[in-house]
Amino acid sequence: MTPQGAKAKGRRLQQLVRDLILKYFPSLERDDVRSTAMGQSGEDIQLSPAARKLVPYQIECKNKARSQMHTWYEQAATHGNHEPLLVVKQDNGPILAAISLEHFLTLLKKNNNENS
Repeated sequence: MTPQGAKAKGRRLQQLVRDLILKYFPSLERDDVRSTAMGQSGEDIQLSPAARKLVPYQIECKNKARSQMHTWYEQAATHGNHEPLLVVKQDNGPILAAISLEHFLTLLKKNNNENS
């Protein structure tokens, strides 16, 4: 993949994340959630103070062709009818939990009592 293609792929993911946040939190304006330009340092999704109250996270987006995490997440999904949760740990690193973005946004929305 060319560097331009990789940047375009990353940009599409950032825009999708921006659009999903705006969908789940209809009280936010379009300017409250912005996709950062490729190559800029810092967060990939910039949040206004109003958006940060609803989504108190620093968001980094990675759009990769292959990821072992996806294989493990799919394995978790085969274990039953409940929402899959993947827990991963790297030596000397923090324990991480992975859930689908839409499930995560649903939890945030409930936590914030956001109506739609």
